[in-house]
Amino acid sequence: MLKILRDFKPDFIAIVFDTGAPTFRHQLYSEYKSTRSKMPEEMAEQLPYLDRLAEALGVTVLQQEGFEADDLMGTLAHKASSEGVETILVTGDKDFLQLVDDRIYVLNPHRAGQEMEWIDPEKVREKFGVPPEKVVDILALMGDQSDNIPGIPGIGERTAIQLMQRFSSLEDLLSGLDRLDKKKLRENIEFNADQARLSKRLAIIDTSVPVELELDKFRWGEKFKPELKELFKELEFTSLLEQVSEEGETRKAKYQIISDRSDLEELVKKIKEKKELAIDTETSTLSAVGTNLVGISICLEEEQAYYLPLGHNRGKNLDKAPVLEELKSILEDSQIQKIGQNIKFDWEVFQQEGIEIKGIGFDPMIASYLINPSIRQHNLDALALKYLDHKMIPIEDLIGSGRKQISFAEVEIDRAAYYSCEDVDYTWRLKGVLFPQLEKLELLSLFQEVELPLVQVLAEIELAGVKVDKDALKEVSDYLEQEIEKYSRQIYHLAGREFNLNSPAQLAKVLFEDLKLKPVRRTEKKTHQSTDVQVLEELAKVHPLPKALLEYRQLSKLKSTYADALPELINKKTGRIHTSFNQTVAATGRLSSSDPNLQNIPVRTEVGRQIRKAFIAGDKDFRLLSADYSQIELRILAHFSEDPTLTASFLKGEDVHTRTASEVFGVNPEEVTPEQRRQAKIANFAVIYGVSAYGLSQQTEMTVEEADMFITIYFKKYPKVAEYVEHCIEKARKDGFVTTLLGRRRYIPEINSTNRQVREFAERIALNTPIQGTAADLIKVVMIKIAEEMRSKKTRSKMILQVHDELVFEVHKSELEYMKKMVKERMENSLKLKVPIKVEVGVGENWLEMEYD
Repeated sequence: MLKILRDFKPDFIAIVFDTGAPTFRHQLYSEYKSTRSKMPEEMAEQLPYLDRLAEALGVTVLQQEGFEADDLMGTLAHKASSEGVETILVTGDKDFLQLVDDRIYVLNPHRAGQEMEWIDPEKVREKFGVPPEKVVDILALMGDQSDNIPGIPGIGERTAIQLMQRFSSLEDLLSGLDRLDKKKLRENIEFNADQARLSKRLAIIDTSVPVELELDKFRWGEKFKPELKELFKELEFTSLLEQVSEEGETRKAKYQIISDRSDLEELVKKIKEKKELAIDTETSTLSAVGTNLVGISICLEEEQAYYLPLGHNRGKNLDKAPVLEELKSILEDSQIQKIGQNIKFDWEVFQQEGIEIKGIGFDPMIASYLINPSIRQHNLDALALKYLDHKMIPIEDLIGSGRKQISFAEVEIDRAAYYSCEDVDYTWRLKGVLFPQLEKLELLSLFQEVELPLVQVLAEIELAGVKVDKDALKEVSDYLEQEIEKYSRQIYHLAGREFNLNSPAQLAKVLFEDLKLKPVRRTEKKTHQSTDVQVLEELAKVHPLPKALLEYRQLSKLKSTYADALPELINKKTGRIHTSFNQTVAATGRLSSSDPNLQNIPVRTEVGRQIRKAFIAGDKDFRLLSADYSQIELRILAHFSEDPTLTASFLKGEDVHTRTASEVFGVNPEEVTPEQRRQAKIANFAVIYGVSAYGLSQQTEMTVEEADMFITIYFKKYPKVAEYVEHCIEKARKDGFVTTLLGRRRYIPEINSTNRQVREFAERIALNTPIQGTAADLIKVVMIKIAEEMRSKKTRSKMILQVHDELVFEVHKSELEYMKKMVKERMENSLKLKVPIKVEVGVGENWLEMEYD
């Protein structure tokens, strides 16, 4: 719709819908459209939005019981045409080609990756070899599977076209069958003549619907209603929101380039008086580590900002050293509040210039994330659009993209200044919008006491980086190469031929055509049979090739993602790998890691363990220390549920999985078998994730019936856990959100969905988020306290990784005992639960080989 309105600027426009009521075609033929499946629930739920969107677009909606949308459109097109109005029917339905004439055209929007297709009478002849008025006769002969129009059996599009090229109409064909040479074809048409006539009546678009052509009613004023932007915000249509927003408004802002020392001194004076500033850095690269500072922008009030050029390749720059000297006292003054969008990046940039930002007071990205962690985008462009209805200048306008992308240092100072000042101006404005929302939602303490202090901790971890052994990774890569080759040969042997192992389509052909294995399901786009992990795991039960292919895929991923990729990511300046920890991605509150993802280093397979072994201490005077929570999520479940059996198990220091197996299988703890403990362990964690009986059966050797019985017995033995599960779901239904122990919110609107699958998924989120989110809150609090302790003691040791429930440190030998004791004490006592928190601490030369006390 946006493309049509933008590109064609129509004088009049309407959207036409079908109704649920039967039409004259159903009366003619009871089987009409009977083969169509019912509309999926998740699609039906979205229909009300279409009316709201049409209303907000300022477009009239039409529908009329007893007639299809096709008939309404056909009638209006004919009436408009007769009044000299050119009409365009926007549709991909070939039935409409029968209406095309010198004033009625079809615009087909369904051409993936191409421009819309414009169809006039000449284009119809090109497509069908006949003029538009004969299209309905072709449809009558060939029928329509989607509408269940029968046509004549055995006649397809090609034959129908050939016949209509010889005859003037369907009736001409039926009355002149003796002119057909092919006996079978002649007899087939003669036998089905009435069916063909019926099919034509069903296929012909009725152009005499009792509807008035009220052109003024359909007039489009080339303006969207204000509700459109609000609706796009609600639906998180960020890229579409950009299309209906305009740059501007900022043009009246006063953005100044600081070009000499006196201007700088005046700015510093203003900052000291204001006691608050928004700040942003522009750098030569998109990565903070090892980058060069190109410019700094500062904002002290709305619509006023200043740019300090420091490292542009052209134009007049300020001398960097004295500028940073002037700013150092301000940036390191904790009494002057700093506001920054993704201020972690700026902290790292300044830290490398010998300045430590203190007094971080606000970050719109983090605030937006706390207000609604389920939305995907918290970048400045998205936030300015969503909250301030302003379209920011895209960075690509300045530096380009892809291979032609240039460094920010290459950008002219005037353009860089406007861009950077706009960024910092809108960062300042967003505080005014988002801060009251944090207060209203009671998220301020979580924001100020956990998320903001964590910024510096994460920045320090990222700058510290991790040392990896390149030689060890090369050995792993060589080994994987041999194993991949071995599995490739095995797969080719089992298939009886070579094929592209990485092509799903070729694999599907081997599995389902050559080997005749029973397909499990088709791909999402229905292009071919699925060969994803779940399908291969199912097929591996009956044939060795899928099992070998799973091994091949796993080994290939280990090689490309870790063994080969990690050495390439070693920073040339530091000799270490520097990941990015993301505070605003996971909806549960967990941190995520990217570029590279160091939270996903495998440990379950032997090869995966060898990759972990390549993570080493910096030099011979250091060791790695790993501190890992023991069953923290189950302990949090015990805290929330207050189940006496589960709580007692932790208080006594029992093996909780053995205890569960003992309770459920009705045996003494010492009689529990390893298999029973394994099933109990899976069940304990399955409860946290709201897994169904079917889900549990997939993870164990149990049948669905056995898993259902297991869950029933489990909840009988742990009745308070059952109550807690029910309470979580009911509270989420009532409030629309769930919270962690520290008040972190996650909204779950889908929990009241009429769609069972959507609703059940939401219920699992409602159960899991308070537990996993509280674990995330806990480790964040712990990281802050440990980092504060390490700073106060000025340790040579550094925190270098966080992997969900585990912290990894690079520890100087002289500080080993102190660090072991301090880390364990902080992790076990920073948050009080109703059951004890336990932490296992290990020390080693690499991340795999740890000695635990």
